[in-house]
Amino acid sequence: MKKVAVIFNGGTISMKFDKKVKAAVPALTGEEIMSMVTGIENFAEIESFNFSEFPGPHMTPEKMMELSKFVKNILEREDIVGAVVTHGTDSLEETAYFLDLTIKSEKPVVVTGSMRNSSELGYDGPANLSASICTAISKGAKNKGVLVCFSDELNSASEVTKVHSMHLNAFESPDFGPLGIVDTNKPIFYRDTVYNDYIQTDKVESKVALIKAAVGMDSDFIDFAIEKGYKGIVIEAMGRGNVPPNMVDGIKRAIDKDIPVVLVSRCYKGRVLDSYGYHGGGKELRNMGVIFGDNLPGQKARIKLMVALGKTKKINEIREIFEEDFYRIYK
Repeated sequence: MKKVAVIFNGGTISMKFDKKVKAAVPALTGEEIMSMVTGIENFAEIESFNFSEFPGPHMTPEKMMELSKFVKNILEREDIVGAVVTHGTDSLEETAYFLDLTIKSEKPVVVTGSMRNSSELGYDGPANLSASICTAISKGAKNKGVLVCFSDELNSASEVTKVHSMHLNAFESPDFGPLGIVDTNKPIFYRDTVYNDYIQTDKVESKVALIKAAVGMDSDFIDFAIEKGYKGIVIEAMGRGNVPPNMVDGIKRAIDKDIPVVLVSRCYKGRVLDSYGYHGGGKELRNMGVIFGDNLPGQKARIKLMVALGKTKKINEIREIFEEDFYRIYK
C-alpha cells in the first residue's frame, strides 16, 4: 500500500472551541485529527508529522522556507509517494505558492485545511484530508506542482486564491477554474497547468512591501518603505496596471535606489500590460523599469519577490524571473 506523509501545520483544522476564551484555539494533534478520517487505511498508509500549530496569520516567510525544506526532505524518501500539508486558510494560498516556487518534485504535494473547527457542526477537516490523501497517491497528480484541495476541488497553488471568508468551498482559481475534482475518492483532472515556476534557493527576503493603489494616493507609503529599508515593493495597481499620478515619483525613487518594484492588478481577474501611455499609465511605468507580475494577486507577487530576492539581488535577474514568459505572445 502506498505511503503518504501528512504534515500538520496548524490552522482551523486543528482547533476547537475553548469555553474560557469563547473562541476557537489550537488544540488537536495530528494523530487526533487523523483518527477522524475514518476508512483512510483502506486507501493509503499514513505517516503523520506535527510541524507546527500556527494559525494562518502567524505564518512567516522564514517559517515557510523551513516548511519547504521539511517537505523536500520527506519527498526524498523512496517509501513516500506524496505529501499532504495542513494549513490555516487565511494564508494558505501564500504558503502553497511558496512551496510551489521552491519545491521541484514529481511527487504530489497537496495543501488543505478546514473552514470550520472541530467543535462546529459540519467540521470539514476530515473530508478535506481524505480527498487530499487520495489525490497524493494518484498517478495523475504527479508533475502538477503543488495542489490545493478543498470541498473535493483541486486547484493549482499558482492560480488559487481564497474568495470567501465563510464558505466551505472558499478557494477558487478566478482566471482558469479548477484543475479537477475528487469524485468517490478518485481525483479526476480536466486540464494541466501550462507554466510551473521554480526558483532554486534556500533563502528568503522577508522585507517586501505590498501597497494597494487607490484614488488620490501619493508616494507616502512608497517613501516609507524606502526609508525603512525594504528590499522590494509590490504595487497592486488599478485596472490594466496604472497608478495615480502622485505615486509615480515615489516609484521612480525606489527604482533609482535599486529596489525592485513589481506591478500587478488589484482586479479579481486578468493581467497587467503596458496598454496606457498617460502619466501613471503602464507604459510610463514599464519604461521607468517597473517589473510586471502578469496575473498574480498582490499577496502572491509578494511571495514570489521574497523568494526571488532570496536567490538574487540583481534587478535584471529578478525581472527575468517575473517576465520570462510575460511577453512571449509578442515575440
